[in-house]
Amino acid sequence: MKILSVFGTRPEAIKMAPIVRLLKQTADIETRVCVTAQHRQMLDQALELFSIKPDYDLDLMRDGQTLAQLSAGIFTHLDPVLEEFKPDWILAVGDTTTVLNTSLLSFYRLIKFGHVEAGLRTHNKWHPFPEEINRRIATVTADMHFAPTEWSKGNLLREGVEPEKIFVTGNSVIDALKFVAGREEPREITELLERLEIGRLETRELEIRELASKRLILVTAHRRENFGEPMENICNAIKQIASREDVEIVYPVHLNPNVQEPVNRILKDVKRITLLPPLDYLPLAHLMKHASLILTDSGGIQEEAPTFGIPVLVMRETTERPEGVEAGVLKLTGADTGRIVEEATRLLDDPAAYAKMAKAVNPYGDGHAAERIVEALLKA
Repeated sequence: MKILSVFGTRPEAIKMAPIVRLLKQTADIETRVCVTAQHRQMLDQALELFSIKPDYDLDLMRDGQTLAQLSAGIFTHLDPVLEEFKPDWILAVGDTTTVLNTSLLSFYRLIKFGHVEAGLRTHNKWHPFPEEINRRIATVTADMHFAPTEWSKGNLLREGVEPEKIFVTGNSVIDALKFVAGREEPREITELLERLEIGRLETRELEIRELASKRLILVTAHRRENFGEPMENICNAIKQIASREDVEIVYPVHLNPNVQEPVNRILKDVKRITLLPPLDYLPLAHLMKHASLILTDSGGIQEEAPTFGIPVLVMRETTERPEGVEAGVLKLTGADTGRIVEEATRLLDDPAAYAKMAKAVNPYGDGHAAERIVEALLKA
């Protein structure tokens, strides 16, 4: 069986890494990797971390390119790869422009397409944009759907996907997170924690957390749907939270100019806020382990943080990961300054409210998603 894995961003690489590694170790499978490099620098960080050497690198990132230009590049550069390798299956994960166009090319070439992380929905075509439509189209073209949860499976069934084509696997990001979290903590994180006087937390128990001289709040915000006024609202909320003397806020800032401009204008040089360049996944995972609270609009962190027992405020109007909200590990705030400050303050000041979120069970996986996906492919 010949399998081609295609991805283009760092989150995709992280989620595909456990699958790629296991495919290479599996007899009777010839596997290759193609990266579109939709995001170049951040993708390369993940490739190095997981020791993935692409067989095909399309190198498509260009400054300021539109979604249409990126889509055209994927079509014209990926199609010759399919012609050369002639895979039996193509795998892609999630809901990026790379996934959308890979799924369509698979259909045009009559190649079976396996969609990893299938069935996520907000049921609002504009939130998130363009991801909601990307993943719906991937569902229509897919021949096998690897749903991370029963909720995502339910979405697929309601859309008419045949039950025998759906496999509930958990999310492979948990496989990757457990691998990375078990590695030695990078020196840059150790030094950062010492400089900010963050108490080292070997457990998430409240008694230990309260011994820390300061509490770490980790922020990540970069989604397209939050560009403009929503990003300014988020920054203003972060600035207000930083007025507390018992916190330190660390914000690795995405390279997109729509993020860089408002973040640096509003938050640069504000006391108790540390702005960092984007972190590699290894230091980010270890920084996450020491956080008392996370504010994010990232999909991956919504799934990862509960593994460490960290409450997460999701700065979006909707989420395609409502299992975390139902389980009590996530809370939606939108990009509303007052709501973000209110919910963060409640968690920082109310030990009972904090404990309720911190001790909930992660609904997104057990670290064995890659095994289930490869097993399903072998039986296909």
